[in-house]
Amino acid sequence: MRLRFAPSPTGALHIGGARTALFNWLLARHEGGTLILRIEDTDRERSTPENVEQILDSLRWLELDWDEGPIMQSARAERHAEALQALLDAGLAYRSNATAEDVKSFKALNGAERGFRGEQESSGAVRLRVPGDGATVVHDAIRGDTRFEHAHMDDPVIARGDGSVLYNFAVAIDDLDARITHVVRGEDHLSNTPKQLLVLEAARSVGLGEDAPLPQYAHLPLLHGPDGKKLSKRHGAASVGELREAGYLPEAVRNYLALLGWGAGDDATVLSTAELIERFTLERVSRNPARFDEVKLKWLNGVYIRELPAEQLVDRLAKFLDSTPLAGFRDDPRFPRAVEISQEKIHTLADFWPLAGPLLAGPVDDSAARERWLGGQGRATLADVRVALAAAPAFDEPALAEALEGLVQSRGVKPREVYQPLRVAITGTTISPGIFESVALLGREETLRRLDEALA
Repeated sequence: MRLRFAPSPTGALHIGGARTALFNWLLARHEGGTLILRIEDTDRERSTPENVEQILDSLRWLELDWDEGPIMQSARAERHAEALQALLDAGLAYRSNATAEDVKSFKALNGAERGFRGEQESSGAVRLRVPGDGATVVHDAIRGDTRFEHAHMDDPVIARGDGSVLYNFAVAIDDLDARITHVVRGEDHLSNTPKQLLVLEAARSVGLGEDAPLPQYAHLPLLHGPDGKKLSKRHGAASVGELREAGYLPEAVRNYLALLGWGAGDDATVLSTAELIERFTLERVSRNPARFDEVKLKWLNGVYIRELPAEQLVDRLAKFLDSTPLAGFRDDPRFPRAVEISQEKIHTLADFWPLAGPLLAGPVDDSAARERWLGGQGRATLADVRVALAAAPAFDEPALAEALEGLVQSRGVKPREVYQPLRVAITGTTISPGIFESVALLGREETLRRLDEALA
């Protein structure tokens, strides 16, 4: 089995492209096949080296490796020109100066369902001759057979007047030469498939890889947002890079993307990559659109975060902060413990700093929190808290719990009436890891200093 992932470097690797890469990778690894990475950079204006590197970086972050490539489609221009000339010499393609307006006029006269056939000329763009009768049938592993009647198909343009080939021609020749056996890609490519099959058949008929297989196609269902509309930026993160910056773990993203249009067969949700490889088959891919819901992804990411050994989460968070102005805090001796006491409360790596950052960097300025919890009653409570903490025989979590719970009981109030003023005093806001763990992390001296500042 030989598969290929073939992104166009006209922008970042979006969620749909990442899902396509993952399904190709899982199928290749499940079958012991070969995965080829091809960069389809025929769009000369929008394909940039920066976009290529961005795609490669996203694939590396997702930990999706490849066995051959990356192969730049533009580097194969000589081969494409050779194949194009072979089709022209055999009369399977022809030059025509017919314009889009000519095609439109033809349709107006003959009906939109009638396929356009151009006249052969000595110059102009190159069109592929579509057979006059019959049909091209796309055998799809997911959707079943789709029949495209030749009478309804225009002779497609496969090269510009200057000889540079277009997408559908280059893709077909590249798949032929790479001996691709399975093409797994998005449903939006289905309309391209009959054109590519016609190029493949024409190329094989003139001796260009006549022993190469015709690929088995599998067109993946579209991705929608939670509202059922086509996935876009309005639904949240739109690219792999944005997911990475938002603090998601690559293994959680792989797990979630695998479930978009594919099912393990037993309603399992949390699946390791090894389990995904073991279970993945095209037969379990749905024809129905799949819904990308970042809320569900965040939940799943939280599951993965809580399952990480603490030292691994420390390392992940340190690397995550490395690309931010907060990188220096990874060297704070309190950093590992701050991570440990936050692990149960965060869903992404990005959640860590808003939760525990004030413990390391100092209180933030949350005026609403101060007004709510450090008014007259709150300050009176805070003064008692200071006395209790100053007198605590030890400053570990059990001793702090005993001291603060004793204060709650003696004042006859709900725990939050004591813990929230304390939390706002030491962090500036109402959100932090557990209060006993937070105070213990700061230590007696720093905690009392922050309480004194809040009471000043």
